[in-house]
Amino acid sequence: MHVETLTLGPFATNCFIISNDTGEALIVDPGNEAGVIIETVRAQGLQVALLLLTHGHMDHVAAVAEVAQALEAPVAMHPVDARWAFTPMNAMPPYYDTPVSPGPMARDLAEGQEWLDIGLRYRVLELPGHSPGHVAFYFEDENVIFSGDVLFQGSCGRVDLPGGDGPTLMRSLRRMAGLPPATRVYCGHGPDTTIGDELRYNPYLRDA
Repeated sequence: MHVETLTLGPFATNCFIISNDTGEALIVDPGNEAGVIIETVRAQGLQVALLLLTHGHMDHVAAVAEVAQALEAPVAMHPVDARWAFTPMNAMPPYYDTPVSPGPMARDLAEGQEWLDIGLRYRVLELPGHSPGHVAFYFEDENVIFSGDVLFQGSCGRVDLPGGDGPTLMRSLRRMAGLPPATRVYCGHGPDTTIGDELRYNPYLRDA
């Protein structure tokens, strides 16, 4: 597994390009600056198999439709967030207009699903609280999780946007705290970290 992080848009949102040695790729949260994402993929000669969305907030989905069309890649998302992510309720002027819908999801994500894409096996974990349909992608063999906006280095996701819920987020953090300490966490914002480091230094994960 190779992971490239692109930090994009007005909220410095992380988009991740996961690739293998044969040039196949997955993209997690293509939320901003579609041209940068498309150019990066094409410059490396990657073939994108799937766009994976951790949740529906505008800074994680605003570039999905353009990237999906340009790279001819299907999209996977939890249906709870898909219901509102591409509607006016997800606009945040002046930063974001209503995100353009990529059309019907090719894959509806749900708790416990196990997928094998581009030769990499991962499990879908439902981790609501920041948004009602938030998921993470846990690549257990590689000891890696893409956590979206649940857990950050030294912090955690906000709960003051529509659909956010503090007690629910704490339950999701408690679940993440149970992962092996060496698990590398690729966060939706900020630098990557590990579960072990966050258990030592992050008050939100310690409290969970």
